[in-house]
Amino acid sequence: MKQLIINDRIKKSRVPARLDLLQSGTGLVLGLFMWIHMILVASILLGKGSFNFVARTMELSFLSSSGHGYPAAVFFAVLIVFALFILHAALGVRKFPISWKQHAIFRSQMNMMNHGDTNLWYWQVVTGFVMFFLGSVHLFIMLTNPGQIDPYLSADRVFTSFMWPLYLVLLVSVELHAAIGLYRLCMKWGWFGGKDPARVREKLQTFKKRATIFFLTLGGLSLLVFFIIGWGHSDRAGERYTKKSHGAVSETAAPAKAVQVEAEEPAQGKTDKANN
Repeated sequence: MKQLIINDRIKKSRVPARLDLLQSGTGLVLGLFMWIHMILVASILLGKGSFNFVARTMELSFLSSSGHGYPAAVFFAVLIVFALFILHAALGVRKFPISWKQHAIFRSQMNMMNHGDTNLWYWQVVTGFVMFFLGSVHLFIMLTNPGQIDPYLSADRVFTSFMWPLYLVLLVSVELHAAIGLYRLCMKWGWFGGKDPARVREKLQTFKKRATIFFLTLGGLSLLVFFIIGWGHSDRAGERYTKKSHGAVSETAAPAKAVQVEAEEPAQGKTDKANN
């Protein structure tokens, strides 16, 4: 008892609590960002022009006299997201089982308890581990190619560059991680607590499930559309999207066709003279 009193008088460090708060804050920002990002990407479902409009708007094209925008805006936005991503991962890994023994102990206790929120935490660890690698690849590509976002170039990455398996696994991991994370944040910090916590938990669980189904469906359909566009565009991979290239001869193909027509005209003239 005396030992307990002595320990109680020792000043406890607030660092773990502050790190936990920072982890929750970065997770909240990244989770909401991913949902908004998915909705913007899903503009491809409305057509190539809609996605191109969103991409140009993200480049602040409305501030550019030429209308081409500023890829640097995308670069700095991705850089900020990447920094938050790394910070959140570094804070989250503090709670990961760091050895096989710890993992085995946790799995044993998890199976014994059979507690829903504990199981969700485990899946959040698994999806977070997957995201750290696949998400870093995606963010690095965007960071080094900030001006390469349009319906055709994005579709070429999915199909021609064979990135669709990575994006498919990343989609599932991100949406599960975000939905579980936002749900656990609400439970952890008592948001929307109300007078009946059990009822609130039930409503939040229902919202989490519906949000997961919605964003997985939205992301899956978007990825499928990019795959189909990339498939049809594979013979012109690397060609940028323009208004002319949508349903007409593209700017890249037009000069080549003009040269071909000019070459055919003299040959046709010689044929006419020979016939005369």
